[in-house]
Parts: sequence; C-alpha cells; structure tokens
Amino acid sequence: MIQLSNAGKRFGHKLLYENLNWLITPNERSGLVGGNGTGKSTLLKVIGGMDTLDMGDLTQTKGVTTGYLPQDGLSLSGRTVFTEVMSVFDRLRALEVEMEALTHSMPELDPSTPEYAAVADRFHRIESEFTAHDGYALESQAGTVLTGLGFKKEDWTRRTEEFSGGWQMRISLAKLLLEKPNMLLLDEPTNHLDLEARNWLEDYLKNYPYAFVLISHDRYFLDVTVNKIVEIWNKGVHFYSGNYEKFLSEKEMRKTTLEAAYKNQKEKIEQLEAFINRFRAQATKAKQVQSRIKELEKIERIEIPPDEKTIHFTFPQPKPSGKVVAEFKNVGKSYGDKFVFDKASFVIERGERIALVGPNGAGKSTMIKLLAGLEPLTTGDYTLGHNVGVDYFAQDQYKELNGDAKMLDDLRSIAGMKTETELRSLLGCFLFSEDDVFKRISVLSGGERNRYALAKLLLQPSNFILLDEPTNHLDMRAKDVLLEALSSFTGTVVLVSHDRYFIDKLATKVYEIDHGEVVVFPGNYEDFHFRKQGGVAAMEAGLKSSVASSASSSLASAEQQQAAPDSSKKRVNPIKLKQMQQDCTKLENRVSQLETDIATCEQTMSNPSSQDELMAASQRVQKLIEDRDATMQKWEVAAAALEELQ
Repeated sequence: MIQLSNAGKRFGHKLLYENLNWLITPNERSGLVGGNGTGKSTLLKVIGGMDTLDMGDLTQTKGVTTGYLPQDGLSLSGRTVFTEVMSVFDRLRALEVEMEALTHSMPELDPSTPEYAAVADRFHRIESEFTAHDGYALESQAGTVLTGLGFKKEDWTRRTEEFSGGWQMRISLAKLLLEKPNMLLLDEPTNHLDLEARNWLEDYLKNYPYAFVLISHDRYFLDVTVNKIVEIWNKGVHFYSGNYEKFLSEKEMRKTTLEAAYKNQKEKIEQLEAFINRFRAQATKAKQVQSRIKELEKIERIEIPPDEKTIHFTFPQPKPSGKVVAEFKNVGKSYGDKFVFDKASFVIERGERIALVGPNGAGKSTMIKLLAGLEPLTTGDYTLGHNVGVDYFAQDQYKELNGDAKMLDDLRSIAGMKTETELRSLLGCFLFSEDDVFKRISVLSGGERNRYALAKLLLQPSNFILLDEPTNHLDMRAKDVLLEALSSFTGTVVLVSHDRYFIDKLATKVYEIDHGEVVVFPGNYEDFHFRKQGGVAAMEAGLKSSVASSASSSLASAEQQQAAPDSSKKRVNPIKLKQMQQDCTKLENRVSQLETDIATCEQTMSNPSSQDELMAASQRVQKLIEDRDATMQKWEVAAAALEELQ
C-alpha cells in the first residue's frame, strides 16, 4: 500500500535514520517507538506526506487515503461539536441530497427513454456507494464515536471554541475515526484521553478495518492494539513481530547478539592488525600483509551505540504518619446546582497507593483537591491523621514555580546532600539534558514546566502525596523513574492517571467515582476492571455450580445405598468418603509443591547466569502459576463437596 525504499532523513546535521525499507500493508498494526529525538513524529509525517525524505523513495498505491493526528496544536472554531464531526461526511450527505433529487425526477420521466435509463443508472451507482459507507447511519456513527471519546449529549450542541486544547484534540480524533482513512497515523492519541476513553479507543482500533501506525508512551495501549513494533535505534529502523512486551524481550536478545558480534569482530581486527604490524617490514611476508590489509579495509565495522543509562533514583523517605492518614465521613461536594458526589465515607491508611478512576467530569480532580485541602467540603467531615504532611501535584503545577530561577539552581536549593551529578541525572530522566539544566523556568513550555515540577517533588516528598495526572508529558523512561520512586516510597499516595500500566504496577486500591458515589475496590486496575466486567460474579457462579453439581452427584450416589429411612448416618458410602478425603489431601499437597517450585524459579530469576536461563525460568514460572491456580480451583470444588457430604 505504502512503500519506503532505502529511505533516510536528517534533522539539520543529525542523521535520524537511513536505509529504511518498509512495506506498509493494508492490515498494518504498528507501534512506532524510539528514544526522545530519534525522529518518530518526523517519520509519521513522512508516511502521511506532510514531510519529505532526504534519501530514498516513498511510493503508494493509487487511491490510498491518510489521516494524521499530531500530538497537539489543532484548534477548531465556528461550529458545534456535532456539526464539526459530521462535516467529514459532506460528500456522502451530498450524495444523499442527489439521491433524493433523482428519486423525485424519475417519476416524471418516461421509463422507456434514454434519459430515464441514465437517471436510474446514476441513482443505482450513488446508492450503492452510499450504502457501502453505511450512509443511512451517519448520525449514529458520529454519536457512537463522540460518546466513546467522553462527550456528553449536552456537549454536542456546544461550539468547538468553548473547549480546551485537550478536548479540541478529541474532536479532531473523532473526525479522523469517522473518516476511516485506509492509513491512520496517530501521534500520542491517548495524551488527552481519560481511562474510559482510552479503553474505548483500544476496542475501536482492534476492529479498525484498515491500517494504522501509532506512537504512544502507554505500554498497555501498545500491548493491546499493535502486532508489530517499529523501533528507530542506532540511525536505523528495526522491526519486531508482536506487541510491546514481546519487543522488549526480543530487543534484549538482539542487543546481546550484536554485542557478541562486536566482540568477535574486535578480536578479529586485533588479530589482523597484530599480524600486519609484526610482519610489515619483512619482504617475505609482504603478500600476506597486503592480503590482511585489504581484508581489514573490507570489514564493515559494527557500532554499539551508547545506551540510555538506566536511572535508579531514590528520594528521601518521609517521616512516618499515623496508621490512619485521612478519613472522609459522609462527605458531599457540589458547585451551586452541580452535584459531584454525596455521603462519601472511607479511610486511607498509611502505605496505601490509591488510584482514583471514573469517567471524565465524575470528580476525580475534585476529590484530590478536597484531600489537599484546596477545596471546601459542602457537607460531611474530613480528618487528617497524626503527623501527616501533604504534597499536591496539580495538572497545572507549573504555575507554582519561580519563573526567574534556573532549574539546576532551584533543585540545588532543596536537594540536601544530593550531588550535582545526581541532580543532572534526575533532570535527564525528565528529558532535560546538557545545557537545558541551566534554562530559566520561565522559558519552558507548560509541559516542560510540569515535568520539572514533578522532578522537584521527588526531592522533597511529604508522607502523603496527591498526584493529578503525573504521567502527562512523560516518555516511558521518565515514567519508569517515577514508577520506581513511588513503588519504593514508604508514605501514602493517591493519584489520578490515564496510564493503565502505571496504575497496574503501582495501585493497591482503586476508588471509583461515578454517579455521585465513591466505591472502593481492592487491588490494581486490572483487578478493578475484572470485577467491573462481572469476573468475580461469573467465577463464583461457576464455582458454586461446580460445587453444587459435585455435591448433588455424591449425595445421589450415597442415597442409593441408603439401607433404611432411619439410617441417616449411613447415607454416605464410607469408601467414597475416604476416596474424596484422599483426593483433597493430594490436591493440597500438589498446591504446596507447586508454590515451592514457583519460589525456587523466582529465586533463579533474581540472579540468572544468562539471558537464556532467565527466559526459561520466566516461562516455567508462568506455567507453574497456571498449574497452581487450576489445582487450587479443583481443590476448592472438592473441599466444598466433601464438606457438604460430611
């Protein structure tokens, strides 16, 4: 469909990539990844025809349509939201108007005339096209996409200029999805989406009928939407089959192979150079020396690019608070006539990491502000625990910074015993490198200032941290630094984030805010999502069904052996009962053995002797866990049946 041949691109004097050969097929599902500044967005623009190559060629099949969504910067005005998104159907609606005109003109023509035949033929052709594009359901399509992206019905009639930049990007995304180009190009499409809208977009892309290539720093989003990873690395473009998780493991193997090849080549070069230097002056060895020189010149040197350093940043741990950190008792919040939530009651305990989730506008940011003491309660009571100190990170935290200060100087003033190298490493994690660290805060963009504010927070945390969308504007490396820092944090964390991977790795509880209620779910977002989809109810129902079936079967067998109506103590066949007891014991022992084996494998994984051993142990652990869970379920069914009989 689209083919790049020996393609290369420069940014100024810097070579981004070269010798790129990529055939983008009609069913392409690719994620474009790479370090900051490697040229991901530039390559996306090249594919979309908005930028040109410096080397090589780009060709595409006739009739290919592309749709491109940038990271930000789009602005719409002059129409309502619904009218704006319906504008993508202008051509189809024009066909509908023409169809209606032809319908009225046909009865006025003689069916035997050429004029009638021409009108009928035209009507048939445009109706076929109109139907093929589901033209009779255009408004329904628009409504489905707008709802999925978080627009309420009352938003549809509002003018587009009333919405913020993030919502403007959602409108632009809605238009692209409704256009359905056969090459969809999305640059960070989840940046302006909450979890619910992001989940909807996942499902939409899974069923998208054409090709798409996207850039995202959301690992989970990449894992569930793409089947190929295209990485820009070391001035080249490399392809990996599978999702992002598989890419990480394959990349590590590729890196190991490259390092081994580099080592072998280096040894060979050293041997050739040693021979040349040793026998260069001997006339009898001149022929062999020249042969070695030519061989040396032909060698294409393998380069090992410098890796981005993995930063393990630890910040000072806070003073411990009391066991109860915060408590809500029948708390309600409203703004005038607008009701947010009512009678919210919960207790936050020391060490908990809580994720607030819910649809856009449900009150997640409001809840964070109430916990921070920045908003007054409408009703109820809020109590902070003993020795609790609060830090609040807002979506627009940059407004609280001193614009006249330079970043490095500002950090140094609160850094305590941290060295300049440590401070520069921290800033590097948040994409500030080299001379950037000497910039004044006032010259940074909003996104850059928010990144800096987050880095600053890590240096002086209180024991109760409240984070509202902390992962915005962060790449995967910066997210990993933040995730590791918060995971080792001994205080208490409440956060709002639309990054599912981040929540899954961090949260120990999920608070769902929706329709004026706050509901507490134990576990991470995956556990919450499983419960919301009816997973627990379905599992319990299946288990009860299995138990009931097993117990019913055993009871029926026992009752058949009943000697007399009054011999109730002999209803159960003792041989059958003993057999069931032995089965339960065997299953218990099997579960215990599997857990021992899992622990042994995990110990191996913590200190592997090689990459192959690590991968083998990882696969074995996964198999053992699956076996243990299946055995545990069998034991639960057998134990319940045995208890029923006894």
